[in-house]
Amino acid sequence: MEAANTFIEAHQAAIGLVILALVFAGFLTERFPAAVVAMVGAGAFLVLGILDQEGLLQALANPAPYTIAAMFVLSSALLRTGTIDAIASKIVERAGKRPRLATAELLLGAFVASAFMNNTPVVLVMIPIMARLANTIGISPQRLLMPLSFVAILGGTMTLIGTSTNLIAAAVAEDEGLRPFGMFEMAPYGLVAAATGAIVMLIASRWLLPKGKEARLYRSPDTTIFLTELLVLENSDFVGRRAGAIAPLRRKQTSLKAIVRDGRIIRHDLDSVVLQEGDRMIVRTDLVELMSLRSSRHLEVGIVREEGAPPLSDTVVEATVAPSHPSVGRRLADIPFLVSLRVRILGLTRHSRIPGASLADARIQPADRLLVTGSEEAIRQMYDNPNLLGVGVTQAREFRRAKAPIAVLGLAGVVALAALGILPILIAALLGVAVILVARCIDAEEAWGSIDGNVLVLIFAMLTIGVALEQAGSVLLVVNALRPVLEAVHPSVLIFVVFGICVLMTELITNNAVAVLMTPISIAVARDLGVDPRPLVLAVMFAASASFATPIGYQTNTLVYAAGNYRFLDFVKFGLPLTFTVGPMTCLAILTFYQASGS
Repeated sequence: MEAANTFIEAHQAAIGLVILALVFAGFLTERFPAAVVAMVGAGAFLVLGILDQEGLLQALANPAPYTIAAMFVLSSALLRTGTIDAIASKIVERAGKRPRLATAELLLGAFVASAFMNNTPVVLVMIPIMARLANTIGISPQRLLMPLSFVAILGGTMTLIGTSTNLIAAAVAEDEGLRPFGMFEMAPYGLVAAATGAIVMLIASRWLLPKGKEARLYRSPDTTIFLTELLVLENSDFVGRRAGAIAPLRRKQTSLKAIVRDGRIIRHDLDSVVLQEGDRMIVRTDLVELMSLRSSRHLEVGIVREEGAPPLSDTVVEATVAPSHPSVGRRLADIPFLVSLRVRILGLTRHSRIPGASLADARIQPADRLLVTGSEEAIRQMYDNPNLLGVGVTQAREFRRAKAPIAVLGLAGVVALAALGILPILIAALLGVAVILVARCIDAEEAWGSIDGNVLVLIFAMLTIGVALEQAGSVLLVVNALRPVLEAVHPSVLIFVVFGICVLMTELITNNAVAVLMTPISIAVARDLGVDPRPLVLAVMFAASASFATPIGYQTNTLVYAAGNYRFLDFVKFGLPLTFTVGPMTCLAILTFYQASGS
């Protein structure tokens, strides 16, 4: 045992590089998730004694992962309050008249949003919106989804908080003794990268993007269209107003099909109908909007038995009608469990078809899906009903639109406090999270659920590996090996070399791992050559995000790769021109600025 410890101590720098190589190999083979591979690598350093407890605690004390977690929550609050959806829907509405302008506006919106919130949820939200836009203007979604991902990547490079890569590289650089990076310090170079990317995409998209191939876009339950009824309540503010003027019916996802008044059905010129107490509006809307309508104090959603409404419940379940259900063919208003249980049926959806003229009169068919709320006992009996399949609490959440200004101001406050140097970015972000939680822009459970655990585990593990490589002397070993080559390189070329190495690594492994590993190496090389390390760190930031040529180097690429049914070669064809233009132009901008400033 003592001999083994002696051997490890004598060769720990080389052993560290071997472990790092095995971690890279694990990333490339993808037999295990990247977070698992990184954790095993970090564990290997701890087991071999190369990394001690103090080093582990140093990695865990890095503020970057905690800031990233806070930004996930702040981003989720913008989604929960409908802020992103509202902006995008407004743009899609204009697509019919000016499709090119609407497309440009939507991509510009994704670019700006990605600069101030994590770009992964931005793309996740924008995928179905871009699909709607493509359908509106009559093109394949594949013409828009890959540019969406690339625009989000470029937007994320604009600020310190736009992408986790910038936060990690900045935190590692600060640990290495560099002064903290400012919120907008990378913005001038980001603008150069974005302008270059926009020009290249505009020129290359005509020939290099797939044409006419349909995407297999995943249709989430949140976008499934339900048939429902809305009862105008006594003393409602909607009484006396035209149906077309009330906000819930003006949203893109909602369409008014009829109004039932005193047994008479009105189907024509519905927008001009002046609403009265007791009117029942027949509406088709998506699941999120349906959940949002439940919180209105002016409307009552769905149908109940005549004897009385069930008590208000936060529990909403979805249930599928089994083929054996005895009520198949009967009106929904007459099915037994609605009569015998204290439940309210909120809506009904049927695959690819309109269920009926109204919710109450819809005839039940096998595979119909119901959205139901009611007392705890009634919900329990639904679970036990053999004629209802897949009974479970819905995962959809209503928009909290009244809280949207708070969510926007919360994020703006974080950016302002950090940009002006009033508070460190971590403290500002945590205060922002506290504000949006207290204001109930988002529930605590949903806030914690919005944090991507895989991303955080990967970052913590890679930070641990980075500290271990420093302690083992592996970084110094690499610098010494590169010294003969780098000494022959002019300092002005060094930025391009570092950028090229990082881009190649990013296309093969995760971008956050590249940021953790290459930042200290770049700083060590710069110091060894007697040049300013700050430009090299900026090069690492941009290179670790500039993943255009493969769908695996960046999370947003992976999202659109699956949603758009692209081939791997599609990314190579469209992404390589961006890589070979955006990279050199960004490096040239960094080099020019630092030469002009005399640094």
